[in-house]
Amino acid sequence: MKTLTVNLKERSYPIHIGQGLLGQDKLLAPHIHGHQVLLVSNEVVAPLYLEKTRSALGAWQCETVILPDGEKYKTLDTANLIFDALLQHRFDRQCTLIALGGGVVGDITGFAAACYQRGVNFIQIPTTLLAQVDSSVGGKTGVNHPMGKNMIGAFHQPQCVLIDINTLDTLDDQQLSAGLAEVIKYGLIQDEDFFGWLEGNINKLLQRDAEMLTYAIELSCQIKADIVAADEKESGQRALLNLGHTFGHAIEAGMGYGTWLHGEAVGTGMLMAADLSHRQNNFSQSQLERTRTLLEAARLPVKTPEKMDAARFLELMAVDKKVQAGVIRLVLLNHIGSSYVSDDYEPKLLQDTLDAFHHAAN
Repeated sequence: MKTLTVNLKERSYPIHIGQGLLGQDKLLAPHIHGHQVLLVSNEVVAPLYLEKTRSALGAWQCETVILPDGEKYKTLDTANLIFDALLQHRFDRQCTLIALGGGVVGDITGFAAACYQRGVNFIQIPTTLLAQVDSSVGGKTGVNHPMGKNMIGAFHQPQCVLIDINTLDTLDDQQLSAGLAEVIKYGLIQDEDFFGWLEGNINKLLQRDAEMLTYAIELSCQIKADIVAADEKESGQRALLNLGHTFGHAIEAGMGYGTWLHGEAVGTGMLMAADLSHRQNNFSQSQLERTRTLLEAARLPVKTPEKMDAARFLELMAVDKKVQAGVIRLVLLNHIGSSYVSDDYEPKLLQDTLDAFHHAAN
C-alpha cells in the first residue's frame, strides 16, 4: 500500500492506494468519529463490493442507500434519497457518510455530507479509474442541473480516500478508457515526462497491468493533491485541472447526461483545447498530433457529436463555473506539461476550432 497526503493543515487527509484494501477496518476506523455510518453505493457497484466494505464496519451502526446508476441521476432528487435515510435513521452531526462507487456516487454523497446538518464527515472509496484519479480527491461535490453540469455543489473535503486497485477488475473497457482521459490530463497540464510515460505504456494500462495502473494512479493523485493543497477553492492554479472540461461539459449537457461518459467528453474537450492552443500559436503541430494519437490509443473519441455545431457549443459553454463577466475562460496549453487559464484568446480562433470539429464530425 502507498499513502499520499492532501496537505490542508488541520483538514489534511490520506489517500491509500493498493490492492485488497476493501474490508480493512484499520484503514477506515481512524476516520469515523461517531457511532453512525451511512454507506452509499449504486445498483451496479453494491452487488460487487457492498458486503466486503460493510464487513469492516461491524463496530458501527451501519445503514445503506443504493442509488440508481448513471450520470442522469446526479440530481437533487437523488441526493434526497440520502437525506431521507439520514433523517429516517436519526443520524446525528457526528455521523460519517461513505461513498462506494464512481464519480457520481462520490459527488452526490459528498454533497449530501456537506449539506446535512451543515456539514458531516465523509469518506471516499472510489471504484472507477476516473473517480480514483480525479473526483474522489479535492473535495469538489455537487449535482447537475439540466442547464449546466456541477453548477450546484460545495467544497467539502473527505476524511480519507481509499483506492483499492482490485475494483478495476470489474470495470468495463469503456469506463477504463474514460478514466484514462483524466490521467492523460495530468501529463498535459503539468508533467511532460508523465505524458511520455503514458505514450509508452498506454497498452499495458488498457490491459490492466496492476503495477502500471498503480503508478499512474499514484502520480495522478500526487499531482492533484499538490494542486489542491496550493489552491483548495479554485481561485487560481486549481482551475488548470479543468483542461478540456468546458468543452466536455457542453457535450455532456448537449447530448443528455450519460449519453457520453464524462471522461469521453473531457478527452474530446482536451483535443479541442489543444487545437485552439495551436491556433493561438502556443502549441506546435507535432504536439497536437501527439495529443490526438495518445487519446486515440486510449480508445477515446476525438470527434464532437454530429448534431452539435459551434452555436450550440457556445450556448452551453456560457453556462460554466469559469465564466466571469460573461467571458468564457478556458484552460489552454503552452506545450505538453505547461498550461494556463485564459480569457484573452481570439474569439475568432475559438469559432474556427468549433467549426473545424463540427466539420470533421459531419
